[in-house]
Amino acid sequence: MTKAGPGFSTLAIHAGAQPDPTTGARVTPIYQTTSFVFDDTDHAAALFGLQQFGNIYTRIMNPTQAVLEERVAALEGGTAALAVASGHAAQLLVFHTIMRPGDNFVAAKQLYGGSANQFGHAFKSFDWQVRWADCADPASFDAKIDERTKGIFIESLANPGGTFVDIAAIAEVARRHGLPLIVDNTMATPYLLRPLEHGADIVVHSLTKFIGGHGNSMGGIIIDGGTFDWSKSGKYPLLSEPRPEYAGVVLHEVFGNFAFAIAARVLGLRDFGPAISPFNAFMILTGIETLPLRMQRHCDNALAVAKWLKERDKVSWVRYSGLEHDPNNALQMRYSPKGAGAVFTFGLKGGFEAGKRFVEGLELFSHLANIGDTRSLVIHPASTTHRQLTPEQQVAAGAGPDVIRLSIGIEDVADIIADLEQSLAKI
Repeated sequence: MTKAGPGFSTLAIHAGAQPDPTTGARVTPIYQTTSFVFDDTDHAAALFGLQQFGNIYTRIMNPTQAVLEERVAALEGGTAALAVASGHAAQLLVFHTIMRPGDNFVAAKQLYGGSANQFGHAFKSFDWQVRWADCADPASFDAKIDERTKGIFIESLANPGGTFVDIAAIAEVARRHGLPLIVDNTMATPYLLRPLEHGADIVVHSLTKFIGGHGNSMGGIIIDGGTFDWSKSGKYPLLSEPRPEYAGVVLHEVFGNFAFAIAARVLGLRDFGPAISPFNAFMILTGIETLPLRMQRHCDNALAVAKWLKERDKVSWVRYSGLEHDPNNALQMRYSPKGAGAVFTFGLKGGFEAGKRFVEGLELFSHLANIGDTRSLVIHPASTTHRQLTPEQQVAAGAGPDVIRLSIGIEDVADIIADLEQSLAKI
């Protein structure tokens, strides 16, 4: 390793992992167990009292999960991480940690439709209110903040449009108001950009997507940047006030710059229970080892496809940040010079019906509700992933009725283009 420390590709393979101490196995084992034997009663008491780290029960932590957490934290440049069952579970635990009934948070309206639905509907059951802002206008976040606001949420690379967000500008708004900035980095991955370097405090991922990369395992993760001061009395009580569950421990005092990750685990995951399975953690760990190779191929293929589509007579528009004249290209070059990601949208001149025929005519592309697979994927967001939104919300999220979303895979790019060409010819 260099004097500067291990590089990204080295971390993707080695971070968090050691040969198994019992068998010498080099690959992290799947610890398929529900629970773990204590050394004695004092050892058990220390674990349950947060006086010692160790394994108690797989709902709370597991050795396979622990390697996954350390690896993703290293790739993102965070202090600690918590792996859970899905990206939605990660978001739930983040907001449970900072919100109380009657509180609100500000979120960019340019979000994955499932997140918009979770925030706008499911969170109402907790009396948590979302206020929508425009990530293209940082001042719109300012206007939504009041004394009950507890955080700001954005995506680094917005789904489905594939547009980069000015993280630093919105981070400045968060800092001015003393709020944590939470960034979903699923679409970009730490290979393309690391939000913590631009002012984010917490990062979340759906590990199901690019980090796992093979469309075979569900998972989510929370990365603690260790940068936010949780000591503000009364504003974040789970971190700043004595916890009766743990004999009066004040988490931010005991755990310092990884207190948020601890709180999400011992006050959220412990009670809500969205644990990642050891098998899924193992599969995602395997996927991470090729993340830098896959992401670069995704980006290279997507740029070639976007350029090809832009020249087709039946295509009315293409929005891909990697295109030289795209309105988002300057932000892409600033935040992610290695590439613009794998996901982008375009529209056909025939509108909704032409889009339907086009999707149904594809043969290599898989028509399904996912992104970040090794395979090329296609969907019509307005009728699937974003159908729960109003027409106005769909347009605001970049998922209007004519929008087709592609997630470009790592196949030979000539074959990807050939499939698009034969399907366009049927319209």
